[in-house]
Amino acid sequence: MPSKRFLEQVFRTGGVPEFTFVEPPNFNDIFLDLRTPGKPLIIEGQSGTGKTTCVTKALDRLGAGGDVHTLNARKPEDLIVIRKIISDRMPGTFLIDDFHRLDINLQQSLGDLAKIAAEQPEFDATLPKLVLIGINQIGSELIHVVPDLAKRLGIHKIQAGRLKDINHLIESGCRELNIKLDHPELIYQESQGDYWLSQQLCQTLCSANGITETTDVEKTITVDLADLRSRVVTRLRASYHEGVKEFCRGTRFRPSNDPYFKLLKAIGEQVTSTVDLEELANSNADVRGSINNIKAHRLNVLLSEKPICEKLFYYNSDSKNFAIEDPALFYYIKHLSWDDLRTDCGFRIAAKNYDFDFAISFAGINRELAKCIADNVEVLDASIFFDEYFETNFLGKAWNAKFQEIFAEKCRLVVCLLDNEYLERIWPTFERECFLPRVPLEEVIPIYLDDTKFVGIPSDTVGIKYTVDLANPRWQEDVIDKIVFRLLERLD
Repeated sequence: MPSKRFLEQVFRTGGVPEFTFVEPPNFNDIFLDLRTPGKPLIIEGQSGTGKTTCVTKALDRLGAGGDVHTLNARKPEDLIVIRKIISDRMPGTFLIDDFHRLDINLQQSLGDLAKIAAEQPEFDATLPKLVLIGINQIGSELIHVVPDLAKRLGIHKIQAGRLKDINHLIESGCRELNIKLDHPELIYQESQGDYWLSQQLCQTLCSANGITETTDVEKTITVDLADLRSRVVTRLRASYHEGVKEFCRGTRFRPSNDPYFKLLKAIGEQVTSTVDLEELANSNADVRGSINNIKAHRLNVLLSEKPICEKLFYYNSDSKNFAIEDPALFYYIKHLSWDDLRTDCGFRIAAKNYDFDFAISFAGINRELAKCIADNVEVLDASIFFDEYFETNFLGKAWNAKFQEIFAEKCRLVVCLLDNEYLERIWPTFERECFLPRVPLEEVIPIYLDDTKFVGIPSDTVGIKYTVDLANPRWQEDVIDKIVFRLLERLD
């Protein structure tokens, strides 16, 4: 008869498991690098793989746990210590969790410090030993910032558990609670080797069957995956629904502004919780336009303006890595009802999906005005095709083919800056030929910069009359008031 244990002590969803820890396949490699004096380490992996738990257990085996300073990049008080480590080259072993959350300058400074420590021919006790923990790819990103570090750094990626690993976790917990699962392999099927999720599923399953501590008589529990999944999602909703909803609604909610919703839904369909948005856009035509519209600027603005979202999601606009670092949140996103969420957010079901809210057509002489309009449309969280924004996306492709596609059908509305220059130039003429069939459909908004007449755009077409005066120091504010706000009103 096992000793009495509480359920939450056995199948743990927070902290380091005492009874159900499973060593990942590369545990000994990590142990050896931790034991090597002065050698810097990076431990990376997707959420739920037990990166911090693995390092903690390896340090315990070394008997060094009490001598390690654990810091987290999310905590302001720890950032002070991290800066002091860099400035004073503090001795000791420092475990820095969520390393990818540090700004690029701190990452580079820590990389430089790690290189100095690793270059010493013998262990130098006056320099720090750094253990950096973060999401997938942080090793390669750090090497990109500090190239000389490559051969001196121990990079270890924690892999998801294998079937035998998760079975061992389950058996260890069942032994402590004096229970059996009729089909433990279903837990692995649902968790796909995620250690945290395996713990959560087992804990929820036990709770649903009245197991809160070690039983006096062995009990067999039936695994019903559909019921189990429903219980876990319901349990997680209170913690995550509001943050997910705020993310999906964007910086400024409009019923048609749903690229963040489409992005999150697409990420929920992925196997891993860390996604390269460039790759996701290239492989998924349904969300390509949405991702390309928000990955450069708008996504960072959303996370910076909504703290509830910044806590849940991570995005690096340089590497285009988007991560859901909390495995509980990733599971919730994978299994929530997207139709219900769309309704709750207040989005309309569009008759047609567009890559852009607007596309702006102009003559080169008016580029500064066009850029001011485009920049401020984006600030107000609408998407606009402005050629400078998308040059990288279209490298190697023919502009004329892409312009034909965008102005004819891929944007909700066309904005054209009309004047004599626009009439005379080749590119504006080509663009105009692409969108003229949309004028009778009321999908073209002319901005009249002078009195030039255009075939195909009736003179009674309602637009915006505007006189450009770049000498006016407040001309940009004038553009926002007289053009940008009116364009946004047209979307609603």
